[in-house]
Amino acid sequence: MAIAVTITLSSQERAQLEENIRSRKTSIRLHERSQIILLASEGVTNGAIAHELKISPNKVGRWRNRYADKRHAGIEKDLPRGNNQGGKSSIEQAKLRSRVIEMTMQPPIDNATHWSTRSMAKALSTSDSFVRRVWKSCGFKPHLIKQFKISNDPKFEEKLTDVVGLYLSPPENAVVLCVDEKSSIQALDRTQPGLPLKKGRAGTMTHDYKRHGTSTLFAALNVQSGEVIGECKKRHRHQEFLAFLKTVEKQTPKDKSLHLIVDNYATHKHEKVKSWLKRNKRVQLHFIPTSSSWLNLVERFFSVITEKQIRRGVFSSVADLEQKIEAFLEKYNDDPKPFVWTKTAEEILVKVNRARQQLVSLQSV
Repeated sequence: MAIAVTITLSSQERAQLEENIRSRKTSIRLHERSQIILLASEGVTNGAIAHELKISPNKVGRWRNRYADKRHAGIEKDLPRGNNQGGKSSIEQAKLRSRVIEMTMQPPIDNATHWSTRSMAKALSTSDSFVRRVWKSCGFKPHLIKQFKISNDPKFEEKLTDVVGLYLSPPENAVVLCVDEKSSIQALDRTQPGLPLKKGRAGTMTHDYKRHGTSTLFAALNVQSGEVIGECKKRHRHQEFLAFLKTVEKQTPKDKSLHLIVDNYATHKHEKVKSWLKRNKRVQLHFIPTSSSWLNLVERFFSVITEKQIRRGVFSSVADLEQKIEAFLEKYNDDPKPFVWTKTAEEILVKVNRARQQLVSLQSV
């Protein structure tokens, strides 16, 4: 442990520090620093000074050393901030900033998948706070990554146009429904009761849990009204999907045609499903392109129920899980709000084609 420097004051220096403390024109910072020096001159330790003034011992030590080196002139001005990079000129800082930006967009050469502020600072012999400021100004977040998948469906444009057309210009005398299943929802129970939220403390939940089984939620989102038809089932085979289609057909007006937007899951294309569709001409399935779940609006509803009911839910059994999901659906349908689709097929195709071109250019490197 470093020994604190001894402060010995002349009568004139002491009088000046005492005047700083008495004067109403003294800044708060100089007032505090004058107190530090006076207490230090009396042999008080840095820790005791910090405790009395309610500041950190490091801060006491910095100003104590500063006064010992430059006397009163040393405490009149603030210490230089970290953004000056140890006295580097503005030109040098600009070069360093450019180097940080350049290296951030390249993978690190050491044993890591991405840069951290400390690894970047070490590589460039600068401070991590400087790197952090540069990243913030540029919007860089190397610790985050977003997932994506560009569909390779040969009928991508055809399916996209069909589905987006249903969103933006639905057929007359028809109901458009987005249908899918949220499978393997776990009925998780916690090993101990959690503590509730209180002022100054977040709610708590044990990291471990008990598994009681799983359930599958079949859901059909009405694009126009936002209402959701939902059923929980033990499995998600074609039998369960067909049973859900029959439920949807029964709960919708008989004088309207039904247009159901679904993904390419095999159960949706089962022969028994096709046979049922042939007998029920008012029901028509519209398949989204492969790897394009973002095109099915029911996924937005699944995000809502996951966030509000499932992720932090505590369920004593599968029956308890299903009961709470059904209660959520009932409450949700009391005041449904539709998800509004705004992008045209042409706007989406421009972005998808641009992404495909970038992938091709990367693969050719």
